[in-house]
Amino acid sequence: MTRFKAPVAVVVLIEREHDGKRQLLLQRRRNTGFGDGMWDLACSGHVEEGESCSCACARECREELGIETSPEDFRFFALIYKRDGAVTYVNPYFALRAFAGEPCIAEPLKCSELRWFDENSLPDDLLPDRKSACDAYRRGQAFIEYGMFDKN
Repeated sequence: MTRFKAPVAVVVLIEREHDGKRQLLLQRRRNTGFGDGMWDLACSGHVEEGESCSCACARECREELGIETSPEDFRFFALIYKRDGAVTYVNPYFALRAFAGEPCIAEPLKCSELRWFDENSLPDDLLPDRKSACDAYRRGQAFIEYGMFDKN
């Protein structure tokens, strides 16, 4: 019998304080085949073979946003075990506050817009599982099963 294997993709919630409010950096997706036209947390991507999750976060932040970080800058806050159609993902979520550089759209073919939003005024067209992650972050909830219909 073959063991079940699920891809792992890290997701980074980038936050800042601005005018006394906490803000989150979001990107509008395009040309990815997943959630195109919708808002997403600003950085996410697959973990490569032999790569740690925190190193994947740093690599993805550099590739997608042009910012420099180190693996120690990321703070784990939740794991979402997610079914999306026929694929089941393991998504560890990390928060990031400190980084070098100004976030920019470094992959313009995959992202059409980058914007800071107040955490209490997130757009209605934020990807639903990312909205669940933002809610989990505020509540301190560390584990979510998303889209899992078989409760056995």
